[in-house]
Amino acid sequence: MPVRKSSWIAVAGAVVAMFVLMWTGHALFADRTPAAPADPAAAATGRARTEQLLAYNDSIRLTAEQEAVRREALEALPAPCCARFTAATCCCECNMARATWGLAKHLIADLGYDAERVRKEVAAWHAEINPDGFTGEACFNGGCGRAFADDGCGGMDRHKLVQ
Repeated sequence: MPVRKSSWIAVAGAVVAMFVLMWTGHALFADRTPAAPADPAAAATGRARTEQLLAYNDSIRLTAEQEAVRREALEALPAPCCARFTAATCCCECNMARATWGLAKHLIADLGYDAERVRKEVAAWHAEINPDGFTGEACFNGGCGRAFADDGCGGMDRHKLVQ
C-alpha cells in the first residue's frame, strides 16, 4: 500500500511537536518527582519541626547586623505566650521563645531573609502551631507546661518539649 505524502507530513509534524513540547519542559514530559522544599525546616512538621527550631536557637550565632534584623522583625510581634513582651524578648526562655528565636535565626543566617519576611514567617508559624490563636496570657495562667496548641509555652526545659 502506498504511503501518502500527507501522512508523512502529519507524522513529521507530530514528531516535531513532541520535541518542541519536550524541549520547552511541557508538563506532559515533566519529571513527576516533587521538588525538594527550599527550606528543610519548613518541610518538617509538629514535634520534629519544633525540635529543629530549638536546635537552630542553640547552634546559630548571629552577627551584630543579623541580630539587628532579628530584633527588628520580632519586636513588632507580641510574644504569643506573654503579650506584655515582644517576641524578641518574651518574659522568659520558654520553648515557645526558644523555637521562635531559632526560626528567626535560621531564616536570617541560613536563608538571608530581611526583617519583614522573618516577621511574616514567624507569624505564620505561630498561626500554624495554634490555629485558634494565642491569648498572650499563658505565662500568667499556668500555661508554661501546656502545649502550643493549648495556648501554652511548650514547657520550660529545652529537653522536655510539651506537645
